[in-house]
Amino acid sequence: MSRIRSRGNRGTELALIQYFRSHHISRWRRHWPLVGKPDFVFPRSRLVIFVDGCFWHRCPKHGTQPTTNRKYWKKKFARNKARDRLVNRTLRRLGWRIVRVWQHELKRKNESRLMRRIQQQLQNSARKYS
Repeated sequence: MSRIRSRGNRGTELALIQYFRSHHISRWRRHWPLVGKPDFVFPRSRLVIFVDGCFWHRCPKHGTQPTTNRKYWKKKFARNKARDRLVNRTLRRLGWRIVRVWQHELKRKNESRLMRRIQQQLQNSARKYS
């Protein structure tokens, strides 16, 4: 287990950046110092976006269960989900809106639906904070 290293989610973040650019969504920041380390932050709109990997965050459609060392993985996945809930609660208390995007939503066939969802959240935030 110690040899399994996270490679980050750079590919998924780059895919979302491409979508942002092609849909003219701007004013986002990365590496913004917030609880939970959101992948993207829209400071003016008080909106954060997390890109959750289907494996690590237990996607109901694509999350798979490793066949070896089940006890370890069960605890690991439970900790991940608990941490996600805590981060969501904490950010909401601080006045942030949260969008969680599953890794599989970044496929080209889901692009328009995902971008509508994000644009809607940005518009709702703009109305609230303008």
